[in-house]
Amino acid sequence: MLLKRLSKLPKLCVIGFSYSSNNDWIAIMMKLCKVPFLLSISSMLMACVTTTKMVEKGQVNSKTSEKKVAIVPKEDSKSVASKATTTKKGPQKIVESDNKTLDGKLVLGAEEWVYVSGLQESFKARVDSGAHTSSLGIVDEVLFERDGHDWVKFKVEDGDKKSKEISLPVKRWVKIKQSNTSEPQRRPIVEAWVQVGSLKDKTDFTLADRKHLSFPILLGREFLKDVAVVDVGTTYKQGKPK
Repeated sequence: MLLKRLSKLPKLCVIGFSYSSNNDWIAIMMKLCKVPFLLSISSMLMACVTTTKMVEKGQVNSKTSEKKVAIVPKEDSKSVASKATTTKKGPQKIVESDNKTLDGKLVLGAEEWVYVSGLQESFKARVDSGAHTSSLGIVDEVLFERDGHDWVKFKVEDGDKKSKEISLPVKRWVKIKQSNTSEPQRRPIVEAWVQVGSLKDKTDFTLADRKHLSFPILLGREFLKDVAVVDVGTTYKQGKPK
């Protein structure tokens, strides 16, 4: 090895070796031996530093990747079912009890008891959302004027039962055609207080002859609007007002 390294040195160095003393020769040899040793030590140190950096970089990358990994818990069947339930759109009319909905509306049957405050009597009524205005069957009708306005006094008859007489101002006049007449008739409309179940409200009634009909009172959609819903498959859900 030493001879190979010496052969690569410039010729001047080789010539200088031949004229040097033994001590000088030994010193030069030691210096020449130190050079490859130092070079090898330096290479080893560089390799160690490079390896250390690579290891540290690998550890940092592994920590970063560990931070990015998120554990997503599995949803159980109950939570999935609850989410599916909440995605349903649109309100539903759910009956809270036998006579009211969740939003407080009365549930009426196709037939109900109606209490007329002015007459102090309860009568059976047909509930008909197809009719616009409610209707009240009267007997003993008398039209008159009071303070320049039209008034009407009448009684309500239901079978053998006849109410006391009541007088009310005429709110307006309408023309109606009944099934028992061929020509339209001019009929008065009055406003009266009535009670169905727990609901007390004022509504318009067309006064007409309803003796040929089964019910002296008909409740139309003007009264039902925003306060009641009709379950046509039932009757007398609200009971008779006291």
